[in-house]
Amino acid sequence: MKGIVIMLDYLEKILNGIVSFLPTLLLAIVIYIVGVFVNKAILKLFAKGTERSRMDQTVRKFLSSVIKIIITALVLIIVLTVLGIPMTSIITVLGTAGVAVGLALKDSLANVAGGVILLINQNIKVGNYVEIGAYSGTVEEISILFTKLSTPDNKDIFIPNGVVATSAITNYSSEGSRRVDLLFGISYDNDHRKAVDAINKVVENHPLIIKDTPPFVRLSGLAESSLNITVRVWAKSEDYWTVYFDLIEQVKEKFDEENIVIPYNQLDVHIDNTNFLLKA
Repeated sequence: MKGIVIMLDYLEKILNGIVSFLPTLLLAIVIYIVGVFVNKAILKLFAKGTERSRMDQTVRKFLSSVIKIIITALVLIIVLTVLGIPMTSIITVLGTAGVAVGLALKDSLANVAGGVILLINQNIKVGNYVEIGAYSGTVEEISILFTKLSTPDNKDIFIPNGVVATSAITNYSSEGSRRVDLLFGISYDNDHRKAVDAINKVVENHPLIIKDTPPFVRLSGLAESSLNITVRVWAKSEDYWTVYFDLIEQVKEKFDEENIVIPYNQLDVHIDNTNFLLKA
């Protein structure tokens, strides 16, 4: 009987403790929920404020992700403080955890450092078409850890910032214009000057080719089966592929009009009959 009384007293203390702690727990939950809404509100205000300014889109997205992480960390610290966990204990735990996490996530920290380097150097920006190592695509986002590329066939590629910062990067959009290089082969039976004139007419009539830089259209090689003509023209970066494919199609059509032949690979075989012996 005495044991039952002791147990009941113990349960009563637990219930009283829960009841007394319940307001604190509810307050912590409310603070967390409010913190989530405040976080979203600050991010919206930041987005609206930076849209009106001339801040680069890459910097804007990167800072937005940093602000989100900082506010979330502050909210969690406030919640832990409200729950009665001493600040010194929180700092000690964070410090110890920081060392452990730093060792375990050294690659992630390298990615963060890489993101900061990309932000400072601005080698690539959102909207640029780039080639990073074996991958190429349009930069959609540069976050704290990853750079997101969108490929022409609608695939998303996420490359760690640490890899991006240490890789060779080819940025096809940074200069605003690109040179379109093409090579056309014609038959040895055709006049190469006539072919050059035909290509020049196509180039002159194309509206997307930049005329400020003179085009280069010259006979550049005497191949085994063809006379090769090199074509180099300039276009805006966003018009590169349009100009590239247009020239191929329009030069082919112009060659057909001018009876200029694009030859197949040919092999001339000469037989010396004097080396053959007839046997009965």
